[in-house]
Amino acid sequence: QVQLTESGGGLVPAGDMMRLSCAASGRPFSSYAVGWFRQAPGKGREFVAGISASGGMTLYADSVKGRFIISRDNAKQTVYLQINGLLPEDTAAYYCAADSRMNQNVSTAQDDFEYWGQGTRITVPS
Repeated sequence: QVQLTESGGGLVPAGDMMRLSCAASGRPFSSYAVGWFRQAPGKGREFVAGISASGGMTLYADSVKGRFIISRDNAKQTVYLQINGLLPEDTAAYYCAADSRMNQNVSTAQDDFEYWGQGTRITVPS
């Protein structure tokens, strides 16, 4: 079992950069693929980025491609999500999720991830 804790959210002006962290504790993190999802007010949760256990594969939602960068440091048991050029539509609760069954792939489907963090919120005023 692995526990996930997100951090780095807050109130930021449009155009700024923010980096979210997803720190893992429990079992070694290097065997877990990780996904970042977000849920905007009044909307469903959506996939934004994912990274395979080794970091060799990354996936992005079309809506964030070019602005979001996912990376991981397995020695620090942490996955990062850097968001460049923040937009008001990036306002959401951001969740990281992990699963150890994806081999060297990563899924975009929420149901494929077993472990979830509690989320961290980003607010970008318009």
